[in-house]
Amino acid sequence: MGDEPLAIDIDSAPGERTGPPPVRCRLCGRPLTGASSRRSGLGPACDAKLHPPGPEIRTRRHEVEQDTLPGVP
Repeated sequence: MGDEPLAIDIDSAPGERTGPPPVRCRLCGRPLTGASSRRSGLGPACDAKLHPPGPEIRTRRHEVEQDTLPGVP
């Protein structure tokens, strides 16, 4: 046993984080867990607020009345 390192770190207080600080959302301050959220700095809800999805093409189309083709009954 002599000079073997201990399995636990006795110098740190219980509940103290030893890793890097948590990454927080730049808009609301909540901790981010997903890799893409951590990269962008925004959570999914805040990202949706700042970057709403574009309109679908089908919503921009509308029906137009047309004359019937000649020779079609």
